[in-house]
Amino acid sequence: MSETGLTADGSISPAQSGEQSESAQPLFGAPIGFINSLFEWFGGVGVFSWRVLRAAVTPPYEWRELIRQLDEVGSKSLPLVAMAGAAIGVVLSMEARSSLTRFGAKALLPSAIVYSVVQEMGPIITSLVVSGRVGAGIGAELASMKVTEQIDAIEASALNPYRLLAATRILACILMLPLLTIAADACGLFMGWLTQTISDPVSLRQFIDNGFNGATFNDFLPPTFKTAVFGLIIGIIACFQGMKTQGGAAGVGRAATESVVLSSLFVILADVVLVKFILVFFP
Repeated sequence: MSETGLTADGSISPAQSGEQSESAQPLFGAPIGFINSLFEWFGGVGVFSWRVLRAAVTPPYEWRELIRQLDEVGSKSLPLVAMAGAAIGVVLSMEARSSLTRFGAKALLPSAIVYSVVQEMGPIITSLVVSGRVGAGIGAELASMKVTEQIDAIEASALNPYRLLAATRILACILMLPLLTIAADACGLFMGWLTQTISDPVSLRQFIDNGFNGATFNDFLPPTFKTAVFGLIIGIIACFQGMKTQGGAAGVGRAATESVVLSSLFVILADVVLVKFILVFFP
């Protein structure tokens, strides 16, 4: 009777019960496994962040490596960020001109471009561009060092890899994101003015005066400096994904991809929270 799955009293045999449990496992095992992996990842990020913070505030400080990372994150990202900001200015100028002309509010075009670029488009586009370039670079570099045991060699040399490798890169991202955002905003406003003046000539000074008319520091400083939080997110996620890599060359590629995807995702989610925070505390 064990082959048919029924015992003499009509109950299910152990063999059939095992088959049912195996068939039910994929139904519930996948969500539970995903949730466990999610909590493990957040826990790992929390522990990693604490180790980096503790290493960053204790001497000796790695000033030379920090300066090198400032150049790597800031100077080498500037051309790409400037091009992205210029493209934003051109697109916003063309789209806003068409929409405002339709409603008879063409005089508001400078203000629309200035507020759109400075308050939202400049910061978020800059952060996503840096996430794609710097996040992938940091993730791949640290992952390569991990799989080739260079990080183990650094620890064997009595150096703290969290201070030398992670803290310097995270701090460089925090410091350079606001400066890159200002550069992207400037390029966006200049190209927005240039696009407008081709069809309706106006001086740059008049464009800027009209655009910033009635504006205060509360309109522009919080959106610019919120990118420091984006830099923190990009740096932590990229360094964490790189330093926990396993699996050789395949792991290096996986770390680079996950660094870009996760940092971009959390930058967008953080932007939602920070926009609400700014609206509440800087009305």
